[in-house]
Amino acid sequence: MWRANRFRHTFEYIYTIKIHRMNWFFLQIANPPTDTASSVTNPAAATPPSMNILEMLANGGPLMIPLGLLFVLAVFFFFERLIAIRKASKIDPNFMNIIRDNVFSNNVAAARSLARNTPNPVARMIDKGLQRIGKPIDAIEKSMDNVGKLEVYKMERNLSVLSLVYGVAPMLGFLGTLIGMLQLFYNINVTHEFSTDSIAGGIYTKIITSAVGLTIGLLAYIGYNFLNAQIDKTVNRMEAASAEFIDILQEPTR
Repeated sequence: MWRANRFRHTFEYIYTIKIHRMNWFFLQIANPPTDTASSVTNPAAATPPSMNILEMLANGGPLMIPLGLLFVLAVFFFFERLIAIRKASKIDPNFMNIIRDNVFSNNVAAARSLARNTPNPVARMIDKGLQRIGKPIDAIEKSMDNVGKLEVYKMERNLSVLSLVYGVAPMLGFLGTLIGMLQLFYNINVTHEFSTDSIAGGIYTKIITSAVGLTIGLLAYIGYNFLNAQIDKTVNRMEAASAEFIDILQEPTR
């Protein structure tokens, strides 16, 4: 009897311990740790804030104003020159054939009328050659070359603005960064406040001018070289038309 009571008490004790352990386990599941709950219910708190481009540019300082003006100049003159060069490069493929037919038929007036009414550098150069018909070939060719140089100068006009922008914008950006860094370290020297947050924030705002200046300079450099490539194509067409016209003038004498 005594052994039976002892066995019953031992069983009840073990059963009670198991019940407490199970209750504690379910309480842990129902109430997770605070950090885990906050990370689940508020996932946005763990993500860094996004970068606002306008706010970043506003933090660049006063030198962002001349950089913005340089950017506007680069964009304006790029499209202005692009339209002018494309207009100058439009050449009728039958233009030289018509000139040849008129010259061979001794109808120089009709050839000159066509050249004057065609608004492109090739036509103006051919018109100058038609005016010099009857003179030595060297004189005609020299006159056409002079007109060709003038037309190339017209196409290259205002390209110097783009070259100025891609040369000045990066240096202006570096100057803004240098001035900003000097101000940052001067404030640290005066206030003796040296913290990682203040230094990182100061450097971040001062490097903005360098990034913007390099970007503007790179865009202006690409635009400058692109326009020069378009001018080279037009110059090649002008040289081909000039050589063809000289051949036309020499054809009857062969």
